[in-house]
Amino acid sequence: MASGVLISVRNLTKVYGKGPLAVKALDIKELEIRRGEFVSVTGPSGCGKTTLLNLLGALDRPSSGDIFFEGKSIVGLSEAGLCRYRREKVGFIFQAFHLIPTLSALKNVQVPAFPLRGGGSRQRARRLLEAVGLAGKEGRRPGALSGGEQQRVAIARALLLDPELILADEPTGNLDTAAGAEIISLLEKLNRQGKTVIVASHDQRVVAACNRNIRMMDGHIYSGDGPCC
Repeated sequence: MASGVLISVRNLTKVYGKGPLAVKALDIKELEIRRGEFVSVTGPSGCGKTTLLNLLGALDRPSSGDIFFEGKSIVGLSEAGLCRYRREKVGFIFQAFHLIPTLSALKNVQVPAFPLRGGGSRQRARRLLEAVGLAGKEGRRPGALSGGEQQRVAIARALLLDPELILADEPTGNLDTAAGAEIISLLEKLNRQGKTVIVASHDQRVVAACNRNIRMMDGHIYSGDGPCC
């Protein structure tokens, strides 16, 4: 496992609403994720798991605090800078797959490269689909794939531009037991290949596969005796 801190946060908060209706969804004083870790984020629904992943992946901006990737703050980046960070550094895997129903599996995997007009994306997408066990199904649209197969397409899409960080939000949540186990195995394989993987999940099989578990409650990281950071 490679050493060094890949991503860290300091005094990170996210508040929704204003005045008496304001809700503090996240309040973390300090957190570090080291390069090559496989980390699960667990806790009850509404505890802040998805909010944390969205902030780390720059899908949302924090209300206050800072996020550092490889020692450089991403909070002050322009919209173009954030877009570049999401495209080059982060791969996203969602519970709901978010595949485009009118596109084939191959085209869905290529989506992150469309703005780049990358000529090699088709060949790489094909290799990735083969790597996740979907060789021969490149032409199928999402509606002709099982839930587990759709999630594999989503994983291949997340890997297209070779990101350093994989963020997965409940990746087994919409899958049956067997398909969920296959997705966990794929995430383990990605981690062994050197990817840093952070997974928000209620699935105890995911937690068991990870190197470290971060427990959350009421927007805080929870030590067991109460919020710790």
